[in-house]
Amino acid sequence: MSADTGADRGAAAGAAAGDWETVIGLEVHCELATETKLFCGCPNAFGDEPNTNVCPVCLGLPGSLPVINAQAVELAMRIGTALHCEIRPSSFARKNYFYPDQAKDYQISQYDEPINANGSLTLPDGAVIGVTRAHLEEDTGKLTHVGAGGRINSAHHALVDYNRSGVPLVEIVSEPDIRSAAQARAYASELRGILVATGASDGRMEEGSMRIDANVSVRPAGAGEFGTRCEIKNLNSLRSLGRAIEYEVARQIALIDAGEVVRQETRHWDEAAGRTESMRSKEEANDYRYFPEPDLVPLIPDAAWQGRVRAAMGPMPADRRALLADLLGGAANEAQAEQIRAVVDLGLDALVAAAVAAGAPATLALARAANEVAAEGEAGLPLPAEAFSALLALEASGALSATQSKAVLHELAERGGDPAKLAKEMGFEALSYDGLSEAVSASVAAHPGEWKRYVDGDDKVSGVFVGAVMKATKGQADGAKVVAELRRLRSES
Repeated sequence: MSADTGADRGAAAGAAAGDWETVIGLEVHCELATETKLFCGCPNAFGDEPNTNVCPVCLGLPGSLPVINAQAVELAMRIGTALHCEIRPSSFARKNYFYPDQAKDYQISQYDEPINANGSLTLPDGAVIGVTRAHLEEDTGKLTHVGAGGRINSAHHALVDYNRSGVPLVEIVSEPDIRSAAQARAYASELRGILVATGASDGRMEEGSMRIDANVSVRPAGAGEFGTRCEIKNLNSLRSLGRAIEYEVARQIALIDAGEVVRQETRHWDEAAGRTESMRSKEEANDYRYFPEPDLVPLIPDAAWQGRVRAAMGPMPADRRALLADLLGGAANEAQAEQIRAVVDLGLDALVAAAVAAGAPATLALARAANEVAAEGEAGLPLPAEAFSALLALEASGALSATQSKAVLHELAERGGDPAKLAKEMGFEALSYDGLSEAVSASVAAHPGEWKRYVDGDDKVSGVFVGAVMKATKGQADGAKVVAELRRLRSES
């Protein structure tokens, strides 16, 4: 029986069993946001014409010599600082392998002396994941396999682009402290936020700026020894990361339940098929025949340089989430916590803080930023904090309903301007109490069955009346005032 057949047969049952513990360690490759490559002056740019950003150094031609990029070293130190690592004297080594994505048949990396070591990352739920190391290395070129499946085993031929070869990377290796696919996603998401916050990377997984390898194994619950691990290569989205781990865990459990063994190997995630597939047996360090890079001296950032790096760093995502929680009074409910995470991930927390400082209600500013401003995307940014605050003031005062405020916000993001003037141009004005009361009474009369349920205590049915009133008033009514009027009528009935 093949490994994959065994996995398919028992995947669902095996994954659901509570007798197994998942052990995961992640290797995250982060391309640094430098202007040039790690050891030469070629541009570090995504999407350029293939094989145009190359030179004798990054192609490894005879007689060429690498020179370290100081900006890359500083960005690596920012990452190490943010991950609470020890920043150490480090050195480079040649990692030898023969593959067409590296023209010189070796990769310059850090092996036994990484620049960052012994760190940690705290997840939003408080779990702490150890960080073994975060070392500097150069990226490889990009291979495109041309064939039916786009994979090497079905390719008619392959194309190679060396523009990416030599781009500076930091590889961040976690301890095997992760215990589920969901926790792996949370780790990768938090790490991505840190990388962006430090300015070290843009974190664009779809462009390959951040790529993840997942080392996955299973063991009986309560066991002290690790099981045999498999490495899933080059996962380029959080969704793929979660799906790949879930599948691989189920596959390994099914194999063991069937009396077979898990082989240590490197596997590829097939997104379309929703499965991992064997690529090759797993390499060990001795397979790469590491030896010291003879053309580079040891890297020893002095204390003054490290101090300048620390002083220049802004707050990390966890600090920014805490600030928004403080604006809410320090006690965010589950929905607000999710809004806080979204606002920080999108870099909108400064907008919310500025609006609150100008007098806007914190809950309203957070909700509008997490929903409406986020929906506008990059086309609606940067949104002036003064205009955002003025719009929220109109909504909070009742001059605009929530529906009207959202419509004005869309126009504000599209073309800017003064919120009050935009509202007037759009024909928005506050609905009088008499007009609101009349509209609510009409909606009640039009829905007698729903009104009886509401009077009997079914508050959920209030949405029927709110929707009817909004339609009748063309969005001028305030939803909260509609509900208040409904409650008044119910108390009198």
